[in-house]
Amino acid sequence: MPLLRRVIGAVLRKVRLGQGRTLRQVAAEAGVSLPYLSEVERGTKEASSEVLAAICRALRLTMPDLLDEVRREMLLAAQPAGRSQFRTALAVQRGQGPRVSISRTMVCARTVATVRL
Repeated sequence: MPLLRRVIGAVLRKVRLGQGRTLRQVAAEAGVSLPYLSEVERGTKEASSEVLAAICRALRLTMPDLLDEVRREMLLAAQPAGRSQFRTALAVQRGQGPRVSISRTMVCARTVATVRL
């Protein structure tokens, strides 16, 4: 399992490069030093939530979008090659009172099946 700070840094770098922006541009807009942003992207520094929020704003990326992408990367890294993995999703539905549904999704190389519990 990779370290969280490394995955966060890799995602931030991927977004920045995808936008065709330099470290210098993003660091200036986020209000952090260029060396510090570089260390965050390389996963050698653990950024505070305030710094991550500033970097996200500079990249025009929402924090939930960053965390969603980090989650996807962590799941991919945790999944052994050629083996199935179960993911559990919890959804709360509003309406006539709270209803909770839990579903388990089995992810295989070629098949996705959802089982309602």
